[in-house]
Amino acid sequence: LANVSQLSHVASTGSMLTVTIGATVPTGFEHTAAEEVKEKIGVDAKISKDRGRIYFPVTSDELHQVHQLRSVDNLFVVVEEYDHYQFKESKDETLTELQELASKLPWTNALEIWKLNRGLKRKKHHRKGVNQTKAKPGSETGDVPAADTEHPVPPQAMSASEGEAKEDNTPDLEISEQDSQQAAPEAKIIKFRVTCNRAGDKHSFSSNEAARDFGGAVQEFFQWKADMTKFDIEVLLNIHNEEVVIGIALTEESLHRRNISHFGPTTLRSTLCYGMLRLCRPQISDIILDPMCGTGAIPLEGALEFNSSFYIAGDNNDMAVNRTVNNVCHIQKRRANKDSTPGLPIDTVRWDLCNLPLRTSSVDIIITDMPFGKRMGSRKKNWDLYPSCLREMARVCRPGSGKAVLLTQDKKCFAKAISKMGGLWRRMHTVWVNVGGLHAGVYLLKRTGATIGQTTEEVNEPQEVVNTQEDQTEDKDPSC
Repeated sequence: LANVSQLSHVASTGSMLTVTIGATVPTGFEHTAAEEVKEKIGVDAKISKDRGRIYFPVTSDELHQVHQLRSVDNLFVVVEEYDHYQFKESKDETLTELQELASKLPWTNALEIWKLNRGLKRKKHHRKGVNQTKAKPGSETGDVPAADTEHPVPPQAMSASEGEAKEDNTPDLEISEQDSQQAAPEAKIIKFRVTCNRAGDKHSFSSNEAARDFGGAVQEFFQWKADMTKFDIEVLLNIHNEEVVIGIALTEESLHRRNISHFGPTTLRSTLCYGMLRLCRPQISDIILDPMCGTGAIPLEGALEFNSSFYIAGDNNDMAVNRTVNNVCHIQKRRANKDSTPGLPIDTVRWDLCNLPLRTSSVDIIITDMPFGKRMGSRKKNWDLYPSCLREMARVCRPGSGKAVLLTQDKKCFAKAISKMGGLWRRMHTVWVNVGGLHAGVYLLKRTGATIGQTTEEVNEPQEVVNTQEDQTEDKDPSC
């Protein structure tokens, strides 16, 4: 298995393989991702002890379907996993054991899936240019070097809008080089790198030390060439306390960037948008409103995946409206080039959030990313903005049946605003998520049957929280 031609021979056998796929997902939406896997692939997914990852079995002919999942950020094929790996007490013994592990792992099936996946991507499209490595967004411990990120996300998958720290000069392998390897397989040795993602405080070694020693053993075993920038294979060594998973990356860049070509200062990941949309369960002919659309990430994801509803995207900022229009046009041109129906059930408007040009009770679902008061707006202004926009949202939302899914990190201000509007909105469920390293909540609200026009005191009823038994543990803010 030292070179491409030998791997090609393995992949050309045509035998059906069953492997385990690992996927990184937005923290907090692991159950949503597992539901999508069950719905679209028909298998049960296991949720990792380490938040933000799921695992599920697939056959090699289902690899294309795996790439169609909307809730996953990055994909990798599992070489081996250990639920209770017993690390040695001393650093030297542990690192020696990791070196010995490299030659004992069952690499063959994972490498065949990597090869099939490589061919699948080449058929799908030819990439142009390169990407830079970014730090893991949404890390619970803040900005850290790529080797110490909490979840097994390939470093080159990160977008500039979601992480502050970055590791420079780490581009992906260009398709032109892959093609040249196929043309002359005998002349090319596979280039690789090992990325270690470690979490836990009982380890005697660092991530860099584990990656260095394990990577050296992989290089010696396969006779591959180490290359931190232009690599063919990225081997992942994921360690979370006693849980150890060795895998091979299947995505070069995170799938969460799939819809956006014009980014803004707070562009949401498309995978997070998908989770928010599934939370409100759009129905056929629903009118869905994003009154603070930014770059249009939420309505775009909805228009593509839940296209039996109609989406209205609006913002009070000219630049945001222009970005949304440009992103919609980009998607429509891309669909036209693929001979798909280019039109999308979406429209874009510039407006005043607290005075929407919409009829009362005309909207079924409101879903939006509210200003945190960090990169956009201010916490001081939120104290006036939140109650005002919640009241206006209640006006346009259908009483009794309407829903709202609202994302914010300004939890204290939001809780106060909801208490003021207790007669108009009832909180049903909360999902705690990580957004660019910030701990935020996704709140599912239901519109009560109260009539707009009464005073705040008249509509301020005792807050009733309705949760299923499964939801109750998730409603507790883990940071409290």
